[in-house]
Amino acid sequence: MPIDLGQVDWLYVAVLAVFAFAANVVANLLPFKRRGIAAILAAVLFAAIFVFWTYYPHGLPLPTSIAGQKSPVTAVVPAAPANPPRPSNPITDISPPPSTSR
Repeated sequence: MPIDLGQVDWLYVAVLAVFAFAANVVANLLPFKRRGIAAILAAVLFAAIFVFWTYYPHGLPLPTSIAGQKSPVTAVVPAAPANPPRPSNPITDISPPPSTSR
């Protein structure tokens, strides 16, 4: 199976499923049996709830995104030296060489 189910954050999936269910219930109550409007309203409500949950700093201990998980592979970036070494060439200006025309 291409998806490793052991790596899935099931709490995050459950929270999103609850958001989708709540958005669908509210959307189906409001438009009075118009399925197209209910579907659009459910999508808008879910997007609003998802953005609020993910980006609003509410301080709840529940997961806010799967991007916060540590990946098993980490890249090591070398640090830049504090004082770069000075070049051994004493010339400090950059000018074109004199032209030699024949």
